[in-house]
Order: sequence, then structure tokens, then C-alpha cells
Amino acid sequence: MEYIILIILGFIAGTIGGLVGLGGGIVIVPSLLFLSGIAMFDHITPQIAVGTSLFVIIFTGLSSTITYMKYKTVDYKSGLIFFIGSGPGSIIGAHVSKYFSSSSFSLSFGIFMILLSLSLMIKKKEKTAEKKHIGVIRTFQNDEGNDYTYSYQPIFGIAIAFVVGFLGGLFGIGGGSLMVPAMLLIFLFPTRVAVATSMFIIFLSSVTGSLGHVISGHVNWLYALALIPGAWYGGKLGAIINKKMNTKTIVVILRLVLILIGLRLVYQGIFS
Repeated sequence: MEYIILIILGFIAGTIGGLVGLGGGIVIVPSLLFLSGIAMFDHITPQIAVGTSLFVIIFTGLSSTITYMKYKTVDYKSGLIFFIGSGPGSIIGAHVSKYFSSSSFSLSFGIFMILLSLSLMIKKKEKTAEKKHIGVIRTFQNDEGNDYTYSYQPIFGIAIAFVVGFLGGLFGIGGGSLMVPAMLLIFLFPTRVAVATSMFIIFLSSVTGSLGHVISGHVNWLYALALIPGAWYGGKLGAIINKKMNTKTIVVILRLVLILIGLRLVYQGIFS
């Protein structure tokens, strides 16, 4: 019975993660901690929840990326540049998670995530004026056939991605909870490209980040194997829904999920 619950949990997490580019850890980590209090489940520590979640997110990221590849919305060059920062960041975050017990940080980070969600409400109020593009310059053609050009400085992108990877490895939330807003607000990526590229980065950084948890023994392999099938197909479904959904609706869902992440971290900071 517990494995059926985990398959369903993996599917829900994968669908949400693939839809808005967050990976799904925001669903898996608190759910595993909640389930650990039920008799049929083994006791799950926060470290086991984070490690198992990050390992499962590898498959959500891979399945979503494969689907987004078909829609040609993955910016591989930017993804690899950002991974230069997020890869080492996720490894360090996974290592630091062994010693991390500060509730005040969870509280502060949770409040920050809520404010970040609110900031997306005022995104793109300005008209798309002529902008001087520097650094890495990319062009994306939307569904209407219109070209959209965006750019960023590689060093700045790598620095932001390092912070994102570190927090992803630390909390097991996949990193997309910060990477997608960063790409939208700071680098002005088109929404669909930001989500698809985030899943590509999440796949790469989750591989490196989970290595630290595997070495530290922070992965419950039986639970991971039960979560993976649902996460795989959920990731595909999330990407398909994303393609059919209006970009404004995607941003609204992203804001709601970020608020949930923030509330979860605030709760964790107050009561843990």
C-alpha cells in the first residue's frame, strides 16, 4: 500500500515540477516527512527526505527535458553555462545539509520566497523597449512566429546559478524555485524557455547534488524506486500541459507554488 501512495506522490510532484520548472522537491520533501509519522512507513529524517527527493528529481528533470526538446524550448547553451555554477553549488549544498539545523534560515528563506512570488506580479509591466544586448545573446521564436531576443552576462549568470544550486542541494527543492524567477526577472527569458531550461539545469544539477547524498547514505532506495515511475510520467505530463497552457497562466501557477514553498519553509523555521 505504501508503494502505491509513493507512486501517486511521485506523479503529482513530477507533474507540478515539470509544469512550472521547479523539479518537484517542494512536494516530495514535506510529503515524505509527513508520511514518516504513519506506521506503515519507516522513520524518515530530513536528510533522508532531501536526499531521496533530489535523486528522484533526476528522473523528473530528464523526462521533462526530453519532452521540452520536442517543443524546441530548451536553451541548451544557457543551461550549460548556468550549470557551471549550479553543479558545484548543489554538491556543496548537499554536503552542508548534514550540518544544517538553523530554523531561522528556513524562516528567512521562506519569507524571501513569498516576496519573490509577489514580485512576479509586477513583472513585465514595462513595455519591451529597445534594449542593448550584451554577453550571451539568444533568440526564441514563440508560437505566433515572433522572435524574442534576450541576453545576460555569463559570469553573473553563473554566480546566480551557484546560489540556486546550493539552495537546491541544501533543501532538496531542485533549484528551479529560484532559477525560474531569476531567468524571468533578471535575465528576461521568455516564460516557456525559462521553464524548459530550468528543467534541463535541474536534471544536471540533481545528478551532481544527489551524489553527495548517496555517498552520505541519505537515499532510501526502496522509496526512491517507488517514486521514480510516477515522477517520470508526471514530468512528461507537466511539460505537455505547459505547452498547451497560456504563458500568463503558467506564471500565475508559478507564483502560487512559490508561495507554497515559502509557507512550507516558514512553518519549518517556526516549528522544527
